[in-house]
Amino acid sequence: WDIERRRYPQYDHTAVIIAEDITSRFLNVMSLFNGTIPLIALQMQALKIGDQVALVFTTVPNELRLGLDDDDDEVAEVTDRAYWEKRGNGPILSMVDRLQTILQQLDGNLTLKYNKVYIGLAKGGVTNNFVRFRPKKEVLRVEIRIEQSPEIEEKLEQGGLEGSEYDQRRGRYKIRLLKGDLEKTEPLLTELLEMAYKETLE
Repeated sequence: WDIERRRYPQYDHTAVIIAEDITSRFLNVMSLFNGTIPLIALQMQALKIGDQVALVFTTVPNELRLGLDDDDDEVAEVTDRAYWEKRGNGPILSMVDRLQTILQQLDGNLTLKYNKVYIGLAKGGVTNNFVRFRPKKEVLRVEIRIEQSPEIEEKLEQGGLEGSEYDQRRGRYKIRLLKGDLEKTEPLLTELLEMAYKETLE
């Protein structure tokens, strides 16, 4: 797992353990690792059917990811707008402002929450990061937490956002916007933000 993760860091990697007997003690050890390493265990059984031998694999626990997520306030060091402006993100921040206007049409209580690594959302002072913004000097990365689907990916491609990727671990579409892209893609982004917001209500 570690070798492949280092060799191909652009992909998500899950460790798989195969054993004949997975005891409760073994599961306890797995749970310790599972806080930092995504892990799946398969229990293997050999069954004799006539003259044939069949191998049966059973998934014991589903893949489990624990530990801190960068949505957590403990991880995301709180800053303010001035912090981002000092980094020379002024023009890109105006795109964030426009997207915030769209978000407030969905829920007037949604506000921007400035963190050191990204700009998230809060509602009534409580973190609600169904969308996050990562401003750079020339690009804005919009990370929308929404269930992956071929329909959404087709819309992204047709809408000129074919470079977007899906983060399986965090369940987010990562969309890169250059200056001027927002005008062309605003209807599609509005639709995706609305879908993500509705998922938070379910």
